[in-house]
Amino acid sequence: MRKLIQSLHDWLPVWAADWLDILVPAVEVALIAFAAWLLMRLAHKLIGRVTQKYGLPVNVVSVFLRVVGVLVYVGALLWALERLGVSGAVLWTAFTGFATVGAVAFFAAWSVLSNLFCTLLIYITKAFRIGDVVELLEAGDKAGMKGRVVDINPVYTTLLESGDAQNGTTLQLPNSLFFQRAVRRWHGNAVVELSVDQQGGP
Repeated sequence: MRKLIQSLHDWLPVWAADWLDILVPAVEVALIAFAAWLLMRLAHKLIGRVTQKYGLPVNVVSVFLRVVGVLVYVGALLWALERLGVSGAVLWTAFTGFATVGAVAFFAAWSVLSNLFCTLLIYITKAFRIGDVVELLEAGDKAGMKGRVVDINPVYTTLLESGDAQNGTTLQLPNSLFFQRAVRRWHGNAVVELSVDQQGGP
């Protein structure tokens, strides 16, 4: 492709060759921008299908799409700068600086990111849903934390421990905790008995 453009550049008159030097990079940048836009459209459709299949919450999907968008558009920007003639050394410096900042931010937000990933796993694996009664089992003979799931957000799962939403107690547990311990789901009569115990509790 480069040889074809160079031969065309040599064949054209000087005034047209100057315009070619401007037009070719502009077209390349436009194609890169279109490719990034198309890739994000495909990502939206793919994530939309996954959301419909597994019932992912909107806030989790929004965060995931923002992360994908940053990666796609930053990559497209660096590629476009390279096509516009920015030196490889400058691009490499910018990339390594961006990667360093990203790595520091990644490790600083590791707990939040791990909870976000575990939220996706909870929905994909159907570990439990809102309305289920679950218990996190402790080691040994200790009683576990249990309650009815009333909310699952990107960081926490909220369990109704006793009473109701107006007069009761709730537990907010990090989503990653459900993949570090055994989880017991209560079914049928066991759920009814648990509800009676909660209403009769303090």
